[in-house]
Amino acid sequence: MTLKAGDWVEVRSKEEILRTLDNQGQLEHVPFMPQMFKYCGQRFKVYKSAHKTCDTVNPIRSLRVTDAIHLELRCDGEAYGGCQAACLIFWKTAWVKPIERNHPSASPEPDMTGRRKVADGSGDCTEEDVWKGTLKDSMGRGGVIKYQCQATQVPHYGEMLPWWDVSQYVEDYRSGNVGLMQMLRGGLFATYASLVQAGIGLGPLLSWIYDVVQRLWGGIPWPRRSGIIPAGRPTPSQVLNLQPGELVRVKSYKDILATLDTDARNRGLMWDRDMVPFCDGMYQVKTRLSRFVDEKSGKLISMKTPAVILENVWCGSRYSDCRMYCPRSIYSWWREIWLERIPESSAEAHSTATSSCTSSQESNGHSR
Repeated sequence: MTLKAGDWVEVRSKEEILRTLDNQGQLEHVPFMPQMFKYCGQRFKVYKSAHKTCDTVNPIRSLRVTDAIHLELRCDGEAYGGCQAACLIFWKTAWVKPIERNHPSASPEPDMTGRRKVADGSGDCTEEDVWKGTLKDSMGRGGVIKYQCQATQVPHYGEMLPWWDVSQYVEDYRSGNVGLMQMLRGGLFATYASLVQAGIGLGPLLSWIYDVVQRLWGGIPWPRRSGIIPAGRPTPSQVLNLQPGELVRVKSYKDILATLDTDARNRGLMWDRDMVPFCDGMYQVKTRLSRFVDEKSGKLISMKTPAVILENVWCGSRYSDCRMYCPRSIYSWWREIWLERIPESSAEAHSTATSSCTSSQESNGHSR
């Protein structure tokens, strides 16, 4: 079936979904993760088509994915040692059925019209198999647990997608993932970035011109700059002990660049180009991220210094190489030295102003 951003779907029943899975709890190598069962029978709006994604296991590249969508649902990490990365979940179209938003709930469809059969034709997966599928066969040296989730399996269900394959951008637009103006801006940026990186000696001048033009209409500065600290040298740190719910301001791009080395890292954590649009903005802390499943190894990693995830702040894949318009919306990870705590009095004033603005919009028939 063809589903677009904004369409409504209902997650099929547990029994229907199990019949689509092999004995590893997968459909076409996409794992159905245990926490997804709780959404069975519920209705959601399609967030984006997942016809492509970024491969974070191998060197960054784009992959084509078939028959998949994203709903506004993220992994809670409970089946994976408490991983806090909160990745957006992939849903194979066989696991959902399209509906009208206000249409009465339908009974399960015994014939499972449109679903794909598993490779061996058995479809005899159980919920226990799904739980077993969260662990890799090998426990590694010393009995270290290695997890297997949708993020670690991406290379197995994605097919290499070159950035120059125009069909992906057509699908970005047709699926409703990307609007026309956003598509045009992205094309212009990619063209300009190619000129800057062409090695003809005009890179610094072209990036300066970009900054000047962007300032005229309030755009962001050239997002592909690196830090000033030589790679391998210590980078500065700061401990704020930020907690969920606190309000913070992201520092200026210039201030953040001063904390990065020439590989654009601060104590190993990379500063991503798609974080630049959030500079100087005010956001609420969502999570202190201290553990995550490493996509490459499957191991649960404990961070020496926790990073911070901010509410509704994720990668938009607007300025990165080889993965423009990736719909995966991975949360950005922030060092505390890139943030500054908003004083309680200012936070209360901001909250009051936001509430007032929201009330005004609702009274005029609008919502945020």
